[in-house]
Amino acid sequence: AKDEQAAVERERDELRNATERARDELKSQSQRAEAELARVQAEAQAALAEKLAAKDELIADREREIERIQDMRARLSTKMLGESLEQHCEVEFNRLRATAFPRAYFEKDNEVVEGTKGDFVFRDFDEEGNEIVSIMFEMKNEADDSTHRKTNESHFKKLDSDRRKKGCEYAVLVSLLEPENELYNAGITDVSYRFEKMYVIRPQFFIPIITLLRNAALSSLGYRKELEAVRQQNIDVTRFEDQLADFKDKFGRNYRLASERFQKAIDEIDKSIEHLQKIKEHLIGSERNLRLANDKAEDLTVKRLTRGNPTMKALLDEAREAKAADAGTAGGGGVDVADAELLDDSGE
Repeated sequence: AKDEQAAVERERDELRNATERARDELKSQSQRAEAELARVQAEAQAALAEKLAAKDELIADREREIERIQDMRARLSTKMLGESLEQHCEVEFNRLRATAFPRAYFEKDNEVVEGTKGDFVFRDFDEEGNEIVSIMFEMKNEADDSTHRKTNESHFKKLDSDRRKKGCEYAVLVSLLEPENELYNAGITDVSYRFEKMYVIRPQFFIPIITLLRNAALSSLGYRKELEAVRQQNIDVTRFEDQLADFKDKFGRNYRLASERFQKAIDEIDKSIEHLQKIKEHLIGSERNLRLANDKAEDLTVKRLTRGNPTMKALLDEAREAKAADAGTAGGGGVDVADAELLDDSGE
């Protein structure tokens, strides 16, 4: 009986010890969980507080900006508002020109084209002098008590026209119009669904829009250079083909003209040969006729001339006799050559 009681007590002690160990383990796990929860809650509260502080700071900045703009607008006339907005943008740009835009051009647009002009033109260039990006700016504002309120959209068409006339890539409307419109208050507003490459911004986004467009252009500059190189290669090939075709045309034309003139020269030579041949034949014929005439002249005698002509023969005989008598009277026995010929003729 004592042994059974001792066994029961040992089993009871073991159960008690196991229960205490389990309770201690659960307590330890609970403490670790509470510590982790406290840490997570602390981190979440810190992050939330940081976000709230940043939000409050952003709200405060927006409120200060709104107050500044409202104060500026309240103090100036409608005309002065526009001028001050232009001056604000010009000052902001010149403040960063030397460091951020050393090769950029930003000036008032004073050139009137077809009766209109923009407010400012921005152009930036690379080290080789090639244009990277160009922007036509229009600045619009109005007083709070203005009775003729205009919308931003009412200026889009003219701005797009000015951009095209001046050869700018982008158009940006810097506007304080429609101050309650959340679309334009949100930041940089892309309105390319109405007019391509056009944006509407509030004045505080003036420098950011230039930076964004300039950086985007710089990123694509390498690709544009490669594209331009390929285009130039295509132009060179096209120009070579055009020059080759032009050379072929001119060479063919010159060959045709030379061939025609060569043929004409040959024809003229043939005509000259034919003409000379005719002259030769005429000369040969003339020579033959002259030879025949000479032969006939050489064969001509007084006897033949007087043959069949007794009157002429009698006259010649009388002349011969008279000449012979005169010669005898002169005491010479000489005979004249003409007499000899007459004697020969009479002797035939």
